[in-house]
Amino acid sequence: MVRLIPALLTLVSAFTVSAAPFPVEAEGRIEARACAWTCGSVCYEQSHINAALNKGYSLQQSGDDINSYPHRYNNYEGFDFPTAGPWYEFPILSSHSVYSGGSPGPDRVIFDGSGNFDALITHTGASGNNFVACEKN
Repeated sequence: MVRLIPALLTLVSAFTVSAAPFPVEAEGRIEARACAWTCGSVCYEQSHINAALNKGYSLQQSGDDINSYPHRYNNYEGFDFPTAGPWYEFPILSSHSVYSGGSPGPDRVIFDGSGNFDALITHTGASGNNFVACEKN
């Protein structure tokens, strides 16, 4: 019985040490999936924003478009963006798919002529065809 206790302690110690990384990895996955921005009740992870931004900027650079997107955003609402215009808008979809045509939905990613991200804006909660700012989380 006395010999069994040290073996059991070794086994428990090994299990405890090997189990320690799992919560850290789980936290990393949770963090990677956190909402970066919220438009209305829609959460956008950074990967969703990057995908929409990259597609919009690629189209803008090549002179192509999908149903007239991206197009110049005139900022009639007077948002204070971190970069200088001209700015462009491209749909970001609540389905988290990259826009490829059809209804653009209410949400847009805004970027400058160099492809720098400026903000997410939405028609949700705005009057008429105006936009309101989405919330950075």
